[in-house]
Amino acid sequence: MTMPDGRIPHGAREITTGQANRVWYIDGPEPYVLKHYSDPARAANEAEALTLLNRYQTPAPRLLGAAPEARPAWTAQTAVHAEPVPASQLLKALAEPLTTIHRIPGPHVGRLAGARHHHRWRDYLHDRLDTYAAAAPDLVRTAAALHHELDTLDDNIQPRLLHHDLQPGHLVRSHTGKPLLLDWELAAFGDPLSDLARLAVRLGLPDPADTLHLAHQPGPAANRRVHLYWRIHLLADAALSTDPVVRHRGRTQLS
Repeated sequence: MTMPDGRIPHGAREITTGQANRVWYIDGPEPYVLKHYSDPARAANEAEALTLLNRYQTPAPRLLGAAPEARPAWTAQTAVHAEPVPASQLLKALAEPLTTIHRIPGPHVGRLAGARHHHRWRDYLHDRLDTYAAAAPDLVRTAAALHHELDTLDDNIQPRLLHHDLQPGHLVRSHTGKPLLLDWELAAFGDPLSDLARLAVRLGLPDPADTLHLAHQPGPAANRRVHLYWRIHLLADAALSTDPVVRHRGRTQLS
């Protein structure tokens, strides 16, 4: 096949579903997916995540090319012929892929590429809280309370790979029955419980502890951490989401 160069070839079919990127399916002897990103850091991060997943032989699309420095930034990935797992089956179907990716260790905390690296998980979360407070000054007191609670937690977290955008549509099942996670542009190294908390936000669960059966070591400490991370993810939605419905839901649940 001709190696992708970021340009949209003749006959490409647009399959964009989100707000941040544009995505095309390119047919051929080896079909692939071309993504154009509004944020170059996300392109760099997804390229790094796919490279890591392929290195660990984890089921994931194969990276065919990437140019985060291009305008627009882009990646090309092998096409995955699979069906999305229904939201009603998501909590059960995620067990296998999450066990696999949460075993992959990280050399630092934070995004894999395109963003600042941190030595400690707590430092990364403090930095995120500062970002949310700056974007939504009326939520500064909420952010301050989360800062304070964060300082009371045990920070002995060994960073592991996180998908960090778990939601319906990002988990698919291939024709072999194997579950596969897509869309790795927000991947990070950190506490796997943060993945479960974000999943609870995306599924609209009233209690994030409903995801703890997916945790490697559930227990009282895990319960406390997943609730804290859940509120941090709600604050992220309340402060940064471009979807007014998501932003309103985040503010409502926080209050």
